Amino acid sequence: MKTTLEILQTAKRTAGLAAPGTEQKNRALLAMADALTAETDDILKANAVDMQHAAGRISPVMLDRLRLDESRIASMAEGIRSVAALDDPTGRVLQEVERPNGLRIQKISVPIGVVAIIYESRPNVTSDAAALAFKSGNVCVLRSGKDAFFSASAIVKALRKGLAAAGINENYVNLIEDTTRQSATDLMTAQGLVDLLIPRGGKGLIRACVENAKVPIIETGTGICHIYVDKAADLDMALNIVDNAKTSRPSVCNAAEVCLVHREVASAFLPRLWERFRDRVELRGDAAVCEMIPAKAADGEDFDTEFLDYIMAVAVVEDIDGAIAHIAAHSTHHSESIVTNDPAAAERFTALVDSAAVYVNASTRFTDGGEFGLGCEMGISTQKLHARGPMGLQELNTYRYVITGNGQIR
Repeated sequence: MKTTLEILQTAKRTAGLAAPGTEQKNRALLAMADALTAETDDILKANAVDMQHAAGRISPVMLDRLRLDESRIASMAEGIRSVAALDDPTGRVLQEVERPNGLRIQKISVPIGVVAIIYESRPNVTSDAAALAFKSGNVCVLRSGKDAFFSASAIVKALRKGLAAAGINENYVNLIEDTTRQSATDLMTAQGLVDLLIPRGGKGLIRACVENAKVPIIETGTGICHIYVDKAADLDMALNIVDNAKTSRPSVCNAAEVCLVHREVASAFLPRLWERFRDRVELRGDAAVCEMIPAKAADGEDFDTEFLDYIMAVAVVEDIDGAIAHIAAHSTHHSESIVTNDPAAAERFTALVDSAAVYVNASTRFTDGGEFGLGCEMGISTQKLHARGPMGLQELNTYRYVITGNGQIR
């Protein structure tokens, strides 16, 4: 077994080599996608081991997040192909100016270098992260959660086969072999070896990275996502949006966890929500909600919890400003939505809600790299520097200045 330090040293050396050109990268990505589908049987066998180990230890919705099948592997391969079809973000002249003294100053996009990703029980993150990092010119170091390790190992083996088949150094894609907490700590403290760390997982993982990292990190989101049903909402539309945002895949970060309802439509909307969610979603309501429907009384933590399950917290608010204030107090700044036919209300909501993605009359489930046309995503950044929202190729580049003169001195 290679140590984490050995893997990082190899990654750093690889990042220092001349990067493949756009055509080489695209050919390699297509080969990686083909290798992934060719290795489907081995990947499914590895995933079955992970599923067996996880059974009884994690919730059914989290097991679904871990599970792979032929369709999901095909989707992962298609995600890689979609990245190959995107424009190369590296080497772009972002800005150019010629100074009075004759100096030509160009601001040019360049890869970040070694990008490390710590993630939990989502095998598809392995291929998404590898494809985005490679296309953007970076070397990736993947650290999977223990629950998904065998799946991630099989996926990385296939991806490295694809790189080799295309004549590219396999070390552009690396997997940490140590699944103990020590390896996560090693990545957080690998100054000089890791140029950017992206934690992608639950609140505990994100907090640990924020508090302990000595390398630059981008905080990706826990998603306490809200949907506000305004007094001017189409209630049929609102019901469908809330249902989709909560139940289409409750284990992901863009699933809605909180529904806020304007007092003027609460008596009409809440009974319909109760009927729609009966036997499917547990509703936890504030006092006003519990007066109208037989919801479970919400406790002090429910409006600050990313349930990742068939549970939703519900509150009645006095008006749109009450909804905005509630979101400001409880949101993780991931995704929020307003359902309304009032343009003024929509404008106020989008202007004052400070989240990475703010929707009008649409489900929060669209906060996704693929849905945003980015191919796939490295994660959803809930911070403001330097990336925000779904992180695609451009967010995995930085820039430098190249200055050309003809003998100027100062």
